[in-house]
Amino acid sequence: MASILVIDDEPVIRSLLRTVLERAGHTVTEATNGREGLALYRQQPADLVVTEIYMPELNGLDVILELTRDFLNVKVIAISGAQGEQKSVLNAAKLLGVRQTFQKPVRLEKFLTAVEYELVH
Repeated sequence: MASILVIDDEPVIRSLLRTVLERAGHTVTEATNGREGLALYRQQPADLVVTEIYMPELNGLDVILELTRDFLNVKVIAISGAQGEQKSVLNAAKLLGVRQTFQKPVRLEKFLTAVEYELVH
């Protein structure tokens, strides 16, 4: 069982990811924005972080930059509902050290496969 921090400003998405991840046997902590997510991670580092890119207070790219700078072994998966040209934000996330990215709506089967892969590697 792994600990996973889910950072997303949408309650429905957080709830969905929590349910799916807990059914897979993981412990989930939720944060409603990037600032809260960083504070939670600094208090209790998780085995994996799943973060939305576009959020209030501190966006996902800033969260990723802080995490990968301060914690060398952090594992992060980024998700985004960005459309059109904004989709390039997921490529930017990879440049900052994100291991995998997902466009919303997230295909849960592929997402769970990615989570399990990241937790092992």
